[in-house]
Amino acid sequence: MKRKRLTQLFPFLLPVRRTQRKLFFYTEMYFDRNHYAKAKAPEFLPFCVYETKSKLLNENTGMDMRYQENKVFNLRLAAETVNGLLIRPGETFSFWQRVRYAEKNERYKDGLCVVNDELITVPGGGLCHLSNLLFWLFLHMPLTIVERHAHEIKDFPSPDEDEPDGVDATIHEGWLDLKVKNNTNLTFQIEIAIDEPYIYGRIFMDQAKRYSYEVVNRDKSFFKKEGKTFERVSVCRQVIDNESKQVVSEKLLYTDVFEIGYVLPEGTAIADEKA
Repeated sequence: MKRKRLTQLFPFLLPVRRTQRKLFFYTEMYFDRNHYAKAKAPEFLPFCVYETKSKLLNENTGMDMRYQENKVFNLRLAAETVNGLLIRPGETFSFWQRVRYAEKNERYKDGLCVVNDELITVPGGGLCHLSNLLFWLFLHMPLTIVERHAHEIKDFPSPDEDEPDGVDATIHEGWLDLKVKNNTNLTFQIEIAIDEPYIYGRIFMDQAKRYSYEVVNRDKSFFKKEGKTFERVSVCRQVIDNESKQVVSEKLLYTDVFEIGYVLPEGTAIADEKA
């Protein structure tokens, strides 16, 4: 049996623990010698090199839809902190280094969040939607992943059936961050816009690029362990020559294993844990 944390045994200690973690979290960031991206530009760089969109509301959560609407409110606050942000050569992007300022003028509303493996409502819930979108944008750029964390459990199916699995990036202030570093001689710029029913993301660059990137799944499978269903999937990035449209190379970025918290479609092949 998994050993319970002290804050699970004594919930009244949780606010103290959160404050302590945030203090250590930002103090460590202050002294870690990284140059964090902070500058914004009033105009976007000349070359839009990748864009994507994601449906804001997910009807598959099984929870009251007002929490999805609250999520959209929270996303609007958080998006303003990264919209227009420049990531210059040698700089590191940190999700929390920017988004922690989102509540300066308005407070977050209650949204959905997974805490201790349970789907609950908390102030600021739903910000993973933004970190997921940003990570998806970054995967299509020659940026180096410094820190990224997968969700341990996928509670409901994605509203976009064409989206590859294992491309999420969960965040938790004081504990989990999303960080990428620009080890190139190029400058990147983020645009985040919300125009319901979608949230839009774009990446601009100061130069036209010769190569594009495609993110694909490999070796996707499901298996059972201790009565639970898990998915294992590899995430690979292809480099494509823009002129010839040919795949130049393919690289394995990482392999994710996570629990499936919903009923899979009938007929899905699920291996026994021994296999």
